[in-house]
Amino acid sequence: MNRIDVPIAQLSFTQKLDLMEMLWADMVGNEKNLESPAWHEAILNDREAALDAGKVTVSNWEEAKERIKKNVS
Repeated sequence: MNRIDVPIAQLSFTQKLDLMEMLWADMVGNEKNLESPAWHEAILNDREAALDAGKVTVSNWEEAKERIKKNVS
């Protein structure tokens, strides 16, 4: 596949978001062709083990969003 050079620094913020959304939509449409890297499975296994051992807790999405908002404000 040929490399495509895009003058990203010259794009507006909106154009960058549009480009990112187009790339994401294309990647999701071809998800069967995507493989997670090996390290990803290791991290997920570590997190699941920590949850099972009671070392971490989970929050529902609404609680998590509120906590994130407080931490970045």
